[in-house]
Amino acid sequence: MSRARNIENDRGLTARMFLTGLFLVVLYGAFIAVLWKIGLSFGLIVVIAVAFLFAQYWFADKIALWGMHGRIVTPEEAPELHGAIDRLCALADMPKPRVAIADTDVPNAFATGRSPKAAVVCATTGLLRRLDEPEIEAVLAHELSHVAHRDVAIMTIASSLGVAAGLMTRAVFYATMFGGGGRGGGNNQSGQQVVLVEMGIMVVSIVVYAISFLLTRALSRYRELAADRSGALLIGRPSTLASALVKITGEMSRIPTNDLRKAEAFNAFFFTPAIAQPRQGERQGLSLGSLFSTHPTLERRLAQLSELESELNTPR
Repeated sequence: MSRARNIENDRGLTARMFLTGLFLVVLYGAFIAVLWKIGLSFGLIVVIAVAFLFAQYWFADKIALWGMHGRIVTPEEAPELHGAIDRLCALADMPKPRVAIADTDVPNAFATGRSPKAAVVCATTGLLRRLDEPEIEAVLAHELSHVAHRDVAIMTIASSLGVAAGLMTRAVFYATMFGGGGRGGGNNQSGQQVVLVEMGIMVVSIVVYAISFLLTRALSRYRELAADRSGALLIGRPSTLASALVKITGEMSRIPTNDLRKAEAFNAFFFTPAIAQPRQGERQGLSLGSLFSTHPTLERRLAQLSELESELNTPR
């Protein structure tokens, strides 16, 4: 799976990516079959589904950069950022992705793109302003691990089904509200049939959205742990990545709520979610919030990095 010779494959991540993809293919097929059975044109459904999936997959990097107000930068525009990525790519023995900067005070970074050759690694101005050079390099190593593992592409594909189902739900909802549900014309039986079709589409769309949502959240949490591990091993300093995690998480509480809400749509791709998280040492038990979260708890991530630090410093 990995195109980086010095970033080892994570078998657990590979297995989860395969199973998530398999479940989503089955779910996608069931979604299309049910919509066709309800009465929609099968050809139209397939055309729309394929077009939407293609657009999500092919233009994922451009969509993400546009949404985060990011721009591709040259080595002349951002020499330090390019220098860090050059060093890390040399360590990992992997192709260099395009480099971007997003003009936002939210301290974060993300990787996107359909393949290692078409990948983009983006850091925000808030991140570059708050972290020191080793910490920035640690965060970038984490993001390059996502590129090497190819989990960015599977997350993009996985999220597209949920988005499609969500859009379908909204379309039917508004059509029912403002279109009268086809109940005009004095034909009560025909009107009732249209209402049943609309309700059926809405129910199916909601169920598909819920299942795809949970699948992508479960994969997202594991892929963050895998990238933490690979990134920390690449730079050989898990404690530096832990320091970056603690610093960024602490800074999130100082970001205006409106700015965090604007960035929430990209949480699944961020280094750490754009929300005010519990501080280090505070316990976060099982809850609906942890079930729906895009990332493992800070406590879980720091525990893994602490274990890695001990392993690397233990004489053999």
